[in-house]
Amino acid sequence: MNWWSSNRLRLIQNNLREIDADMNVDLLIQEMQEFQANVLMMNAGGIFAFYPSALEHQYVTPYLHTDLLQEAVTKTHEQGMKFMARFDFSKAHESLFEAHPEWFYRDRNGQEVNYYGIVHTCLNGAYQQEKSIETITEVLEKYPVDGIFFNMFGYQHWDYSGNHYGPCYCDNCRRRFQEVCGAELLNYTGPEHELHRTYLHFQEVTSRAILENIADRVKSRWPDVAISTYHPHRVDIIRKESNTSLTRSLPLWQYSASENVASVVSSWDDKMVSNCSINAVDLTYRFTGVSPYETEVRLYQNIASGSGLDFCIIGAFKGYPDRKNFEVVRDIFRYHAAHEHIYGSLASMAEVILIKPKAPEAGTEYLGLFKMLKEAHVLFDVIVEDQITAMAHKLAAVKAVILPGLQRPHIDTKETLSNLLSQGVALLATGNALRDDAEALSDWFGAVHTGNTNLLPSAYLHVEDEDRFPSLKDREWITVSGNFDHVKFDPSNTECCMPYIEPASFGPPERAYGHRVGDGYGLGISTPATGGTAAYYTWNPGVLYYRHGFEDHKHAVLDILARLIGENVLKNDMPASTELFLNRTEQGDVLLQLLNLSGFNGTTYMEAIPLYNRTIEFRDIGVPVRAYSLCSSENIPVNIEGNKVRLTIPELKRYEAIVMEMDHVPKKEVN
Repeated sequence: MNWWSSNRLRLIQNNLREIDADMNVDLLIQEMQEFQANVLMMNAGGIFAFYPSALEHQYVTPYLHTDLLQEAVTKTHEQGMKFMARFDFSKAHESLFEAHPEWFYRDRNGQEVNYYGIVHTCLNGAYQQEKSIETITEVLEKYPVDGIFFNMFGYQHWDYSGNHYGPCYCDNCRRRFQEVCGAELLNYTGPEHELHRTYLHFQEVTSRAILENIADRVKSRWPDVAISTYHPHRVDIIRKESNTSLTRSLPLWQYSASENVASVVSSWDDKMVSNCSINAVDLTYRFTGVSPYETEVRLYQNIASGSGLDFCIIGAFKGYPDRKNFEVVRDIFRYHAAHEHIYGSLASMAEVILIKPKAPEAGTEYLGLFKMLKEAHVLFDVIVEDQITAMAHKLAAVKAVILPGLQRPHIDTKETLSNLLSQGVALLATGNALRDDAEALSDWFGAVHTGNTNLLPSAYLHVEDEDRFPSLKDREWITVSGNFDHVKFDPSNTECCMPYIEPASFGPPERAYGHRVGDGYGLGISTPATGGTAAYYTWNPGVLYYRHGFEDHKHAVLDILARLIGENVLKNDMPASTELFLNRTEQGDVLLQLLNLSGFNGTTYMEAIPLYNRTIEFRDIGVPVRAYSLCSSENIPVNIEGNKVRLTIPELKRYEAIVMEMDHVPKKEVN
């Protein structure tokens, strides 16, 4: 078992500036101990080396007077901690550009990107293809680091100020594009071009190739060194980030850490995720942190969703001008250290799996559905589209699989989903899914796509059927806008629901009438001949809920999902602003985690509003002999009636974790 396999990282990342080369390492180690961190990540090489490199291509920071990397690695290990070396090969010092211009990015006009003396490199140039591996090898030969991390891996089309330069058109990229795709890269102009999917394929193929070269070199000599970056191929730790940006469009995504972690933990059995909480409010304001309440939410979401802890600041702690977040980070790191035997290996109790689509245009639909499920306290996991076949065993264990905006699934993916349907796992598709896959649309949903409309204002869907939509009682129409697919459902095995109400005049008030029922439907519920049940939404409830937050769109999905999965494992009277997690522990017990997200007003994170005496009822989870709070160590009264277990939570501030020790479960020794 590798050192990272326990999935109990408490990682602190200090993103060093070149002037930090003379930092006080003893003080940093003392601060790490105060956090009870067990992994330190610091800069090693790439843009600047923080060690005396002998390589001609590795620029050493002029502020380096001793071997900072050697001292940091040695003293980290003396305290029983691990050390991860950070590299960034996406850019290099301008002196290297002068010597080797062929290593660097070029825009369509042949211009480099020089950002204050730091120049963008090219993934297909010799610097990233060869010299980066030479740098990694030098570091691993000289220093016993425990892991390596690559920042900004892949293709970078933007600079730090947000200026967009587009794809690299250097000779190396043009040559590789011709080899991989058989086309001229100069013909490609951007996302709207017909070669866009080809270009995305090119990016993926070449990114995987360089990761394979790195992994082959590292693992052949240093198998116990963890490899980490943001791409999943041939890495041990997939890195994610919860961050903010002053230019990012609203709404503010409240489930950043939960989604980042959830999209990895169930998608791979051989990888773990480390989701970094970025302290800074933006790249442009690295020395002011986000609210402590936002940091608190991120870190609790990390451990509740199945990851460890990960926190990053620029430079050293000493002299950092905003210390507001440090106390809450220390508290949560210490909590995790005290109870790490509970965390790290939590087994799923999900009843639903939400597929994360790879099509970028389906991203908002996916996020809207993620938000719906969280607010409704549906127990669900996330699996990325490319891992559907590999994770078929997990998909077969749930009651329903949700497919938001799935476009052109691979033939193996289609076979896996067909098998699931025939085994009785329900499928629910939204967001114009399978628009271009007539076979899957017909086989699973009894549907034929006949056209699509970008809806005019004032279109509606009819939802008067209270049996199907009990949550929409007293509301006959709900709004619908955006893309609406015209779909003909097979009447022999499909229930047609949500008749389409065509747009009509909405102004002036005297002319606000004239709506009529069209010939389309918003939902078809099919029972294919091969078995199972499949629900198909011809519109985008996830997009509408993410953007506008009207509960109509949430209820229109969740009422149907409830019919598909039957009685839930749990019932509760928690508000929708409470995030709920339920897992089996490695010891065979049940862990309930509650995260109070109140105090968030859409743009500001504030202190959570406490909840008192809230009840949660569980069905068919076993017989607990005791329940206790990890946060307070207090016992929680348990009421058992047949196959039902009921707990009353006396108080929920921000976070609570309750262990239900189960009867007749042999306990494992905890070291």
